[in-house]
Amino acid sequence: MKVLAHTLFWLLVIALLTLIFGSSYSNYSEPFLFVGMLIPVVIGTAYFFNHYLVPRYLFKKKIAKFVLYSCYLLVVSLYMEMLVVTAAFTLLAHYRYDNMLPLATDFPVLAIILYCMVLLYSFISLARQLIINQQKTRDWQDEKRKQENPVLLVRAQRKVNRILPDDIDYLESLGDYVKIHIASSAPITTKEKISKLATTLPDSFLRIHRSYIVNADKVLSYTKEQIQVKEINLPISRTYKKSVINALSRHYPK
Repeated sequence: MKVLAHTLFWLLVIALLTLIFGSSYSNYSEPFLFVGMLIPVVIGTAYFFNHYLVPRYLFKKKIAKFVLYSCYLLVVSLYMEMLVVTAAFTLLAHYRYDNMLPLATDFPVLAIILYCMVLLYSFISLARQLIINQQKTRDWQDEKRKQENPVLLVRAQRKVNRILPDDIDYLESLGDYVKIHIASSAPITTKEKISKLATTLPDSFLRIHRSYIVNADKVLSYTKEQIQVKEINLPISRTYKKSVINALSRHYPK
């Protein structure tokens, strides 16, 4: 998925640059070829800046080295741009200056376009990382709340029942109801949604099916198709199969 997202982004960049360079030209074939020669410089600069300089120096607050190496990168990138312009002058313009793309001969504008693309990639990367970090923070806060409040409060039969997660074998969804199977007592049936109960349970509880959540600590055996809890065999649906098997493999290492 990450590779696909990066590929789509750079395809959009290629299309955008082709429009920019072809806006003052009679056709878009030669601008496309020029962009094809320029895009490796843009991609190389963007990835080196965002995936090496930023995490290695900026995030570690090594500002002096970050600025110094960014200047080095700027010089190298501009030199590579000059090579691209020279190649375009040779291959596309056939050594005739009047055949060159108008913007390709304006070196300051070429440099600005290059670094606008780099900064655009930087902004998207930082925004994506911010979203991921916020999600991780929310997940951590949810887990912390679960650990601080280990008792599951369930309303059933006009009263609130306090259930310890360790006492639960598994949860079974029955349409508008959920039956909580408990080791030491009769099952408790509640109108709570199984998806809502899943958010209040510790990580040891695994969603194996749209109708079942099991306590991994109570699993006696399992295959790729089902899980045994006590004398009951519960099905693993195709949707949850991969995550369930991975979780059980970590929970019960060989």
